[in-house]
Amino acid sequence: MASLTASRPTLGGFSFDNCKRNAFLDDKAKELGCNLPAPRKTGTTICGIVFKDGVILGADTRATEGMVVADKNCSKIHYISPNIYCCGAGTAADTEMTTQIISSNLELHSLSTGRLPRVATANRLFKQMLFRYQGYIGAALVLGGVDCNGPHLYSIYPHGSTDKLPYVTMGSGSLAAMAVFEDRYKPNMEEADAKKLVRDAIAAGIFNDLGSGSNIDLCVITKDQVDYIRPHDEANKKGIRTGDYKYKRGTTVVLTKQVTPFNLDVMEESVQTMDTS
Repeated sequence: MASLTASRPTLGGFSFDNCKRNAFLDDKAKELGCNLPAPRKTGTTICGIVFKDGVILGADTRATEGMVVADKNCSKIHYISPNIYCCGAGTAADTEMTTQIISSNLELHSLSTGRLPRVATANRLFKQMLFRYQGYIGAALVLGGVDCNGPHLYSIYPHGSTDKLPYVTMGSGSLAAMAVFEDRYKPNMEEADAKKLVRDAIAAGIFNDLGSGSNIDLCVITKDQVDYIRPHDEANKKGIRTGDYKYKRGTTVVLTKQVTPFNLDVMEESVQTMDTS
């Protein structure tokens, strides 16, 4: 006997299927005595913009280890080729090594072809490498440069997906930076206006994200030259201490005082060199 099945319409509203799934997986993990992987959070604000004559990349300079600020003046704009630079967010070691490997490969490619590499070539190398490692390389990148086809700007995600847009942001402060871009971006901007826009976007990430801070670095790439400005601006300036925290002796009253002398015998001591051979 044949049975008829009617397709049920999709119900509106929120779906909590993943919440039930996550709760089930959490209970099973506790029963087995294993821990589920914790979410990883990047701490950076990087961005890029295409203006009239080229590309401008921007980044903050704070490097964190968990809740600790490890470096206040970290360089996050990396050299790829004479006409291409890249901003990195995520794991510092991953961004450093990934950009160095791709830069080396592009140098070999440039020597074999006898011309400057194209930005699309660098984008293809980045996305193929990151996709090969399925997101285990924690590198979120903003790639920008100028080649024979004009200025180009790409955002590259850790799993290998890419976007080509007139302005991009990445990192934990990317939402604040993107809000500035969406409010004030205009096509064919002049260099001075574009630099101020990128500066304000990075500053928005610095002031609204605890993982971003310190200075603002810019890299202006045009057809003829590259201007790497480090630092371009100091967003968080250290304040001047106005009060005097030194107090004279006797300011705090001593209620009781007791001195206990110790009679110690001075022993002869000698220093021996440890054999490390």
